[in-house]
Amino acid sequence: MTGKILSIVGVGCGGRTLTYCGLAAPEPHRYKIVGGADPNRLRVEELRKLSRNPGFRAFSSDKELFAAGKIADICIIGTQDSYHVEPALAAMKAGYDIVLEKPIARNPSEILLLLDRAEKLGRKVLVCHVLRYSPFYEKVKEIVASGVLGEIVTLDAREGVGAWHQAHSYVRGHWAVKSKATPMIVAKSCHDMDIISWMMGHPCRQISSYGYLSHFKSENAPQGAPFRCTDGCPFAPSCRYNALLYLDLHRAWLSYVMDGTGTVSNDEIRDWLSVSPWGRCVYHCDNDVVDHQVVMMDFDGGATATFTMTAFDEGREIAICGTKARLKGGESVRNMGGHDIVVEEHSGGKTCHDILIRSGGYGGHGGADSGLVQHLDLEFSKPAQEMRSGLHASVESHMMGFAAEESRISGRPVNLEEYRKMLSGKKCE
Repeated sequence: MTGKILSIVGVGCGGRTLTYCGLAAPEPHRYKIVGGADPNRLRVEELRKLSRNPGFRAFSSDKELFAAGKIADICIIGTQDSYHVEPALAAMKAGYDIVLEKPIARNPSEILLLLDRAEKLGRKVLVCHVLRYSPFYEKVKEIVASGVLGEIVTLDAREGVGAWHQAHSYVRGHWAVKSKATPMIVAKSCHDMDIISWMMGHPCRQISSYGYLSHFKSENAPQGAPFRCTDGCPFAPSCRYNALLYLDLHRAWLSYVMDGTGTVSNDEIRDWLSVSPWGRCVYHCDNDVVDHQVVMMDFDGGATATFTMTAFDEGREIAICGTKARLKGGESVRNMGGHDIVVEEHSGGKTCHDILIRSGGYGGHGGADSGLVQHLDLEFSKPAQEMRSGLHASVESHMMGFAAEESRISGRPVNLEEYRKMLSGKKCE
């Protein structure tokens, strides 16, 4: 907390912008929500309500907002992945510092362009790698930094995306087709690549990756499965992916995707599912992103790391082995031992840590969204290169993600130094 009230405007008033502004608005001594831009009028009005600001200004597009001049200190860019770069560049030109939803951009060349422009204009960009602000990963980082583990030798991390999340975001949803968004390892798991980079504290020098779309494709559809989810589908009672069957369980999420406010009825959701992409059978979609992937990383100093992303598990896990002790943490550790993090010294000592997960559990952001907002004013008081999840820090993990995808496609390891040099030569102008 710095004493200065930060004024905030949102571009793209969907779930992420509303989440951050909803957490910021109740602290008027720190934050003031002054405006929002979105073609969806209902979403702008939702942000107006959250703002608690009678002077809130509504805009139908980012271009209209930026044409009005600089009206706030910070611009939150919460648009879809494919439309991050253009509004970010316009916001910088208009004089805004930026809170940028991850991933930064669709490809590494655009990321380098944004970094270059931010440095030239002297703008600060905070990337929403929110896990850096979660109580769980803050504690893991604190333990690593304390030296109790010694030097890190190996790190293993795992993300179980979950059946519902995979089906509705990466098979039916906005991030199902790589050319319309970003590779799965970037779209979903740039959080995890970022945490690995943060914990290791050294540049990654080489990366290899393997991954496939194995399950969510037409040849795995039960014979006779219709192209859309229906109540009459013969497989509905046993299908964990049937949108209608799980409507009540996931009503809030579905209603929000439908109209952006969560105010619609079940009947309206059913009607929408009958025509929208979210009502398609998961085995009859146009998805092409992977449903499982493994990444192997070699870091300066000789430490190694592995990461596994799978649609067929839930929650995040991390294990770090050092020269003095080993750390294990995550959902399965909690389920089996009753503690969030366990540190076992090679000499025999054992320390357990119980972390207050304020929301979301291990399968969600685990209090990280609130953590980011609580740090927002402090982060923007720092020099750009010292921000916890600033653009400078986030570029490294994004490069690791895109290099992993390059390796997955080519079947060959990618040298990160050579990869960066190659990208610098192709940097967008």
